[in-house]
Amino acid sequence: MSRILIVDDHALVREAMAQSLARLQPGLVCVEASSADQALSCLERDAELDLAVIDLMLPDMNGFSLLAVLGKRFPAVPAVVVSAIDDEASVRRAIKAGALGYVSKSSSSQVLLQALRVVLDGGVHLPEARSVAPPLKRASMPACERYELTAAQGRVLELLAAGKSNREIADLLDVSEGTVKVHMTAIFRALGVSSRAQALVVMSRHGTRLMK
Repeated sequence: MSRILIVDDHALVREAMAQSLARLQPGLVCVEASSADQALSCLERDAELDLAVIDLMLPDMNGFSLLAVLGKRFPAVPAVVVSAIDDEASVRRAIKAGALGYVSKSSSSQVLLQALRVVLDGGVHLPEARSVAPPLKRASMPACERYELTAAQGRVLELLAAGKSNREIADLLDVSEGTVKVHMTAIFRALGVSSRAQALVVMSRHGTRLMK
């Protein structure tokens, strides 16, 4: 069951979005915030939030600035921008600031749901016909160096990023599944995350290469 934070200063928009997101998965929980300050308070109180949906036009801080704050304080929580502003410059700026998805408010609810599915699965969603590069080039430091991982942990992380299951990783590395789980626990701790999806989000957000 996912918990999604909706950040928009219009109550009707938040309510409509929450109704649409209810179709994403059974039991999904939406937490609402009308400002950047409220959003940050929600993130501080609720460690179980899986994703933030952010409008760019907020009363106390613009969405671009909020994205930057999220990247520093809550790097494991991916963010998707949903805004009436959908020019290419704004999309580029949002992605550069750390957003992993961008959806125009003129889009259908199906487009929004698809975008959130992609981001929750560790991917990046961009508006159609955009050539905006995702934020994968902001750092060139290998994961093993940045997060002080061992070579074995780096190999496990590389296969995790390739979508392999624990069993598949164990078979490919010729180790036990228990050993893979031990490595996964160490990797999650080093990245400050608690799931595979969050690990991929952190790697994508910081643009870290897996190996030298």
